[in-house]
Amino acid sequence: MSAAAATTPAPSPLRRRALGVAAAVVAPLAIWAIGALAGVDYTVESPGQPATVIGAGAIVMIALAAALLGWAALALLERFATRVARPLWISLAIVVTVLSFVPVLSVEATGGAKLALGATHVAVAVALIALLPRPRR
Repeated sequence: MSAAAATTPAPSPLRRRALGVAAAVVAPLAIWAIGALAGVDYTVESPGQPATVIGAGAIVMIALAAALLGWAALALLERFATRVARPLWISLAIVVTVLSFVPVLSVEATGGAKLALGATHVAVAVALIALLPRPRR
């Protein structure tokens, strides 16, 4: 007897992208929470601005906004630049991620806060790059 290969259907693009957005919100929130439990002080000071504590709400809102903007950018590229949409969007996501470190590096904060906040930026990027574009065939 031969064993039939069990295949699982690929999730729909909408479901996959919704999962990507969810992962892009949950992952940085988990990193923030681990840092908070470890005693990281998330107080940051920008030049000329009062000190601000980066809370869980800010993490969720910024990650959600970044994920939805990333999804919108990918959808536009897929509509108007079909053949190059995936590599162009991944390149754009990497550039945006690198640029997102400018505020982290330009504020006054503890090393732990900068490390944890930087890790949240990477977590959002990894989730979106892994889950938003259609998989290669």
